Amino acid sequence: MRVYLDHNATTPLRDEVVETMTGVLRDTFGNPSSTHEEGQAARRAVDHARESVAALLGVGAGDVLFTGGATESNNTVLLGMLPALAGDKRHIVSSVGEHPSVEAPLEVLERRGWRVTRVGIDADGLLDPAEVAASIEPDTALVSIIWANNETGVVQPIARIAELARERGVLMHTDATQAVGKVSVDIADMPVDLLSLTGHKLNAPKGIGCLLVRESIAFSGILHGGPQERGRRGGTENVACIAGLGAACELAIGELPERATLYAQLRDRLWDGIAAKVPNIARNGSETRVLPNTLNVEFAGAAGELLLQALDVEGVAVSSGAACHSGSIEPSAVLVAMGRTPEQARGSLRLSVGHGNDDSQIDRVLAILPDLVRRARSAE
Repeated sequence: MRVYLDHNATTPLRDEVVETMTGVLRDTFGNPSSTHEEGQAARRAVDHARESVAALLGVGAGDVLFTGGATESNNTVLLGMLPALAGDKRHIVSSVGEHPSVEAPLEVLERRGWRVTRVGIDADGLLDPAEVAASIEPDTALVSIIWANNETGVVQPIARIAELARERGVLMHTDATQAVGKVSVDIADMPVDLLSLTGHKLNAPKGIGCLLVRESIAFSGILHGGPQERGRRGGTENVACIAGLGAACELAIGELPERATLYAQLRDRLWDGIAAKVPNIARNGSETRVLPNTLNVEFAGAAGELLLQALDVEGVAVSSGAACHSGSIEPSAVLVAMGRTPEQARGSLRLSVGHGNDDSQIDRVLAILPDLVRRARSAE
């Protein structure tokens, strides 16, 4: 039996999602743009899913634009929408803790002459809203801040940041990929103008996501060639995956409080066990403003990649605080930005729980982890 503790990377599909998608693949094969019954059945499936996503976010269905995932959504905002919406403005406020699907487009814009202010984070991984506000200039076109960090799980004060951006007349975008389905992302009364999410982080399939675009924002789209998504994203809709995302959002609506409580109990059981059994460890990130499912731990003196591989051999899937680039192990930029040394970042693991995990799995991990850490440290 394997234990999957990498739910921030991707999540297993829920049975209800698979059943919904299977029914669509088998019975609802029509083109949603067709006017006959087969096409209109597919249109109803898309519309129902749109309403489900909108209900989870606390917005109108017309605000929901289906995309291929959060990477497309983030790129659409930064490289597709922003140049048209910004007018003569050429400045963006973001943070040092953004996902690569935001950071990479920002770098593209910088090469095109835009200026980007990346606000720093403290030792707990948190932004200061006042510092974000102070970074806004007359030339600022957008504030783009991640809702919850994918590595540490730290949840940013998005509501306050959005209020400060609105007070200054600046559009607010947030990548809420990691937050949706784990904590409340109801933005009905929150001045968030643009929001990105992806399905495979909340037990829906890969290759589907959405971009929330408030109806007050003029957006002509960047994929042309069809009337789909009200002319904002041409191309025949991926009906089965859209339906799967809708089903996952319906589950989240019904389960969110209990889900968050369960995830937090499992995460805390894991942390308490590690703290009791493994010496010289530290928790990375805020212990209070954090996703209920996410734990990032530094194992001093152990190579995270080596420990990850050892756990994998023993049937446990986790993620490390480093990434391999061109044959070298690079430390997590987020952990380094929090003040960790490259060595501390390389010795860190992210453990993220989710659907399918239980106490017995956590206890199994705790039974094997201390010895694996000792071995990893002795190999250094």
